[in-house]
Amino acid sequence: MRHSSRSNPAPGGRAAKPDAAGTPDARRRALAAALGAALGAALARAGASVLALGGARAAAATGTSPGASPGASTGAGDRARPPAVAAASDLQFALAEIAANFEAATGDAVKLTFGSSGNFAHQIARGAPFELFLSADEQYVFRLADDGHVTDRGAPYATGRIALFAPRASLLAVDARLEGLRAALDARAIRRFAIANPEHAPYGRAARAVLRHAGLWERVEPLLVLGENAAQAAHFAASGASQGGIVPLSLARSPALAGRGRFAALPAAWHAQEPLRQRVVLTRRAGSVARRFFDYLLQPEARAVLARHGLEPPGPASPGSTSSGPQSPGRDAPAAQAR
Repeated sequence: MRHSSRSNPAPGGRAAKPDAAGTPDARRRALAAALGAALGAALARAGASVLALGGARAAAATGTSPGASPGASTGAGDRARPPAVAAASDLQFALAEIAANFEAATGDAVKLTFGSSGNFAHQIARGAPFELFLSADEQYVFRLADDGHVTDRGAPYATGRIALFAPRASLLAVDARLEGLRAALDARAIRRFAIANPEHAPYGRAARAVLRHAGLWERVEPLLVLGENAAQAAHFAASGASQGGIVPLSLARSPALAGRGRFAALPAAWHAQEPLRQRVVLTRRAGSVARRFFDYLLQPEARAVLARHGLEPPGPASPGSTSSGPQSPGRDAPAAQAR
């Protein structure tokens, strides 16, 4: 069976039959529940968090919308209440650095919340008080735009990559073609394998696509430990709770993970049907600081930070990425010219 960070089975999974408390299935479910609780707490302590960069404080994030009151921040109130920014969890380290640079350059702080793009899109559609949304899958931005929840169709800011990661104690050999994973499965050396939940995490869908490409999905699926977002999946992969996992390259390269195991970037062509085209957009609550931060994200300085963290420049615009109406500065057409 697959495990997730929640006690309920993952969407689409089959419900397990009732078992006596001492059966292997019951013990396995109890272990999964205990691991999920312990690792979720550890992840919160480790820093999948809301970063209040203006005050240089980090508070644990739960995946819900931040506690700021609804409404755009404008005028003198901008600096008193930094705008809330929802960001895909693969950006945990890169975006924190960019936001700190932005504050140093402008004196303006932003409040970052990291989580899964699908969950954030749902929250924004329901009125969560975010002013800016950085999604790991541009389709979430397009849907929000079509439904009128954001100002336009935004701008691409990066292309994500994924990597196979194995903790130090794992027997899994990491390589770009997943031959080590195949051999470890043949040797029954993989008991648990971590990816983000494909139901709402773009990096989970990309991981599933590469496993299917390699012909390993059906063998790995029963062993899955599902993170609620890419950062939690990376923590599961690195903590020793699994023998490895497929995680964002931006997290695998971070000091927090790189010292805890080994990794190999996987071919982008293997998940071409699940491209990690990442897009940023202003919500209708956006105030002046959020708008300045949006513009800053598209500048060479910010792009250089993203590249250093393993996020590639935006690729060609996808069909439907632009609207028929007028575009604001910094959106798709000008961004394409700048590239």
